Amino acid sequence: MKVDELSTITAAFQGIKERAESRWQKLWHSGQPVILVGTATCGRAAGSLEVLQTLRDEVKKQSLECQVIEVGCMGYCYTEPIVIISKPGYPSIAYGHVNPVIAERLIKEFILGDNPCLEFVIGALEKNEFVPSFSEFPRAEYEQKIILKNCGYIDPEQIDHFIASGGYEALVKVLGMPPEEIIDEVKKSELRGRGGAGFPTGEKWEICRHSRGRPKYVICNGDEGDPGAFMDRTILESDPHSVLEGMVIAAYAVGARYGYIYVRAEYPLAVYRVQVALRQARELKLLGKNILGSNFSFDIELFQGSGAFVCGEETSLITSIEGNPGIPHHRPPYPAVSGLYGKPTLINNVKTLTYIRHIIENGAKWFAAIGTEGSKGTAVFALAGKVVNTGLTEVPMGTTLRQVIFDVGSGIPGGKCFKAVQIGGPSGGCLPESALYLPIDFDSLSKAGAMMGSGGIVVLDEDDCMVEMAHYFLEFTQWESCGQCTFCRLGTKQMLEALGEITKGKGKIEDIDMLAELAEDIKAGSLCGLGKTAPNSVLSTLRYFRDEYEAHVKEGRCPALMCQELIAYYILPKKCERSCDACVGTCTVEAISPNKDRIKVIDKEKCVKCNTCLVACPLQYNAIVKFSPPDQVPASR
Repeated sequence: MKVDELSTITAAFQGIKERAESRWQKLWHSGQPVILVGTATCGRAAGSLEVLQTLRDEVKKQSLECQVIEVGCMGYCYTEPIVIISKPGYPSIAYGHVNPVIAERLIKEFILGDNPCLEFVIGALEKNEFVPSFSEFPRAEYEQKIILKNCGYIDPEQIDHFIASGGYEALVKVLGMPPEEIIDEVKKSELRGRGGAGFPTGEKWEICRHSRGRPKYVICNGDEGDPGAFMDRTILESDPHSVLEGMVIAAYAVGARYGYIYVRAEYPLAVYRVQVALRQARELKLLGKNILGSNFSFDIELFQGSGAFVCGEETSLITSIEGNPGIPHHRPPYPAVSGLYGKPTLINNVKTLTYIRHIIENGAKWFAAIGTEGSKGTAVFALAGKVVNTGLTEVPMGTTLRQVIFDVGSGIPGGKCFKAVQIGGPSGGCLPESALYLPIDFDSLSKAGAMMGSGGIVVLDEDDCMVEMAHYFLEFTQWESCGQCTFCRLGTKQMLEALGEITKGKGKIEDIDMLAELAEDIKAGSLCGLGKTAPNSVLSTLRYFRDEYEAHVKEGRCPALMCQELIAYYILPKKCERSCDACVGTCTVEAISPNKDRIKVIDKEKCVKCNTCLVACPLQYNAIVKFSPPDQVPASR
């Protein structure tokens, strides 16, 4: 690049940066309170939009000089809606489980007065003498936020916020570098794709760079379809410009001029905020023709997928963009050689692309120093299921499952015992308690019978039946199969039928061996990653929880008391309080009635096993029990 062109780029961005920093400083140093409200999907589901409106109404009603700003998700989804108040003279305080009533109190008592309402506080953004900061939380010892750093702290619909936090500086830097040098830096970082397969990112870029054919394309795979996974969605909703910057850098490195962000239409907020980010980036010449006055041009189009899980596989995704049904194709040739419209196409996951700006800014050695020998950097996980602190976390590769679940996630709620963790989504595997000390990285999880996947972690406790869980995840992949491969189409259906019979107590011992044999055949005979990994949930549960399969088959018993056809409910006469009608009032099918002695009795013919009576029975009586097998009545206790 010529010196005068580089000067033009630098000068153009300097003006943009100065304007952004000026606005940022005005926001935070004007002497006025600033209120941040988390309005990502998790916050909205908990009622943050009502809280946001209440805050704005109160600020207007009280004629306050106060900014109320929407931000993304901090990762503490278990305590949404979250409101952060930064008032001069106080630390920036975060409040959890905020509702409209609490929001009104925060305005009247804290903004107008000097009562910080400590009873609603969950933490502070910086260390102080009043309340603990997030950096002092026990989980902070294990977390290292890189790509989640901005999430929950900036307005995703304000490009100035992103630029003021260092955004697009990596892009300016690479525009003055040879493309080969950029690819070499990514290779040295040893970044592996975060979409699930873990292929070395730098190698993929290099293949695409040297592939013949024009034009070349860059695609961001945001088709996140795993149950319990919401990492990509959160980044797109909370920090969309970080993804755009990664895409532009990737395009410059491989020589692409056109790009697509593939996001499923079920993510309406992510779609909207990406559209806003694209418009803002074009307005500032950070995207489009002659970026920042350079000779490099690159533009991005948003493509909304229709929600097929198989479109997370790159060849299916490409076929979908081309306007055809999302069906996988044989590889090779790989998309980096022949992809969209038969042209070289670079496909990376949302998280993979978001890491790029940080690698460029901090250097490959910095990134490679984090993690394990074969898995560098950090991993972002969505904690869901039977865990206290559901939400997002970002930890260095090599952190153990125990640390993530018990130290970051605070363990299992309700005093229940940990049983298993499903990691890697439906294509992953269920790992037992003995695997809790397993370091989280691509290779360790693969050896254990699971996979990193996109980063979903579903925690299971003692009340979860592993046969039923295998049935649930296999049902999902069987339903989402494109049907192209016979083994995937019919094999998973046969496995699902066998699992269904086992959960009903009608299975045979030979069915267990058949499941293991058929699973291996499906893995070997399927074309794409969906088919090859579809039986993983069955294989892993057979490997670690075979005794539960045998209990269902040999004894007609569900040890976890979960499979409906193998359980029944019974009221212990000695514990039933005659004057209490809690179970009678909550039974939706009127299956419970008192006998002549006013002791409640459950009619098994009417009972639909909905569990409401067990929940309704007062703890001091604890008169209702769930047992298996259903044809035996437990001894009265």
